[in-house]
Amino acid sequence: MPRNHNRSSRRLQSAVLIRSSRYNSVDMEPQVRFCTTPEGVRIAYTSIGQGPPLVFANGCWLSMAHELDDRHGGGFYGALSQHHTLVYYDRRGTGLSDRKRTEFTLEPDVRDLEALADHLGYQNFALFGNCALGFAAIAYAARHPERLSHLVLYAAWAHGPSLTRDDIKTTFLSMARSHWGLASRTIADMLLPEAEGETVERVAQEMRESCDSEVGANFLEMIYTEDVTSLLPQVKVPTLVMNRQEDRGVPFRMARELASGLPNARLVPLEGKIHMLWYGDANPVVETVQRFLQEETQPQPAPLPSGMTAILFADIADSTALTERMGDDAFRTKARDLDGALRSVIGEHGGTAIEGKLLGDGVLAVFTSAREAIEAALACGKAGDDAGLLLHLGIHAGDVIREDNNVYGGAVNIASRIAGLSAAGEVLVSETVRSLARTSAGVGFEDRGEQELKGVGEAVRVWAVAEAASQQTDKPANQSGA
Repeated sequence: MPRNHNRSSRRLQSAVLIRSSRYNSVDMEPQVRFCTTPEGVRIAYTSIGQGPPLVFANGCWLSMAHELDDRHGGGFYGALSQHHTLVYYDRRGTGLSDRKRTEFTLEPDVRDLEALADHLGYQNFALFGNCALGFAAIAYAARHPERLSHLVLYAAWAHGPSLTRDDIKTTFLSMARSHWGLASRTIADMLLPEAEGETVERVAQEMRESCDSEVGANFLEMIYTEDVTSLLPQVKVPTLVMNRQEDRGVPFRMARELASGLPNARLVPLEGKIHMLWYGDANPVVETVQRFLQEETQPQPAPLPSGMTAILFADIADSTALTERMGDDAFRTKARDLDGALRSVIGEHGGTAIEGKLLGDGVLAVFTSAREAIEAALACGKAGDDAGLLLHLGIHAGDVIREDNNVYGGAVNIASRIAGLSAAGEVLVSETVRSLARTSAGVGFEDRGEQELKGVGEAVRVWAVAEAASQQTDKPANQSGA
């Protein structure tokens, strides 16, 4: 057995003894155990805490021996285990698991997860995919939706080729293959900006202990090439996507794109630039995860009929007057901030913001559920109100033409025209949307009658969404409740 392998085992024993004395929720000393995949690969794992199972798939280079050390993530993982049985394992090729790895694709990592879940007998558990093992967590969720209650993704992404520029990839790969010591130090420095030099050097050393240079370089190449974008629509489990907004290793845009592609995801932006979960202010991460895992799994909203898409338009009300009053630069700054807030809200409610549309011309988003489109519109209205930029909001549902990352067609035009009819801060929907959502949206609708829309041949009946519980019945046009 390699010398570093023995050193890691001794370090884990020391780390868990420290942990056990710190967290009352842990009644016994965790021990390293092993499961075996169908092809005979031994995967090392440990479990701490009590409660519903939470399997942690760590895609960083560090192994459990280092992550559970109180100098690094011991406190973080201990906090996660206060309400759950946290199962932490080393992916094949790293740490205490079998070090020999020749296949650097998604499949071996998924097989590790499958083998571990089968070995432990888990029929329903929460899965936490961290960093590069977000790929495997997404694939597992797509293949085994019946076995997951929740999915958490931190600093994860779907499309590896988009992670960074090609010249940066080339530089890092060349460095990893020629000088793993220098590469590990550079990676640690990138992932831990503003950390003390001693911490950065220790993390770099522990990367080298967790895997050798060949494995490290191959993992890095896998990070840059793997693509699970096509699997995202198949992930139906409630999903929490988190990323620090100034993360230098995984840009926040990757989290936004990931969340927008998952049908049942919410995106939570976190403050800071540190990539490592446990370094700096980790409390928001723990609190967000714990709240999410404590939520009961909600029934999925009824999908729209085949071929139909719900289209939401949002426009800033009186943008010309606001520009004149505030000045162009000040208005555009506020508009850009609101644009980001709206896109986060849309992703949290299962929608996809169309990147070709920018605030000022209008934010356009599409949904597979009329109910989720209405919920998103109401949340967008609140975000606009909080920003001091009231919105016109309109929703229609129908067939659309999809091209690259844009949508076209008559239904899109109708949604835009309906938004133009709405008062500032009001949500208007077409008769089509009201009919699809009236039994599930938890809101009422006020009839605004048939409206002539520019460029539309026939009049469209329009309804205003009434959020208050006292208005949760449809009101005809002459009983608007004004």
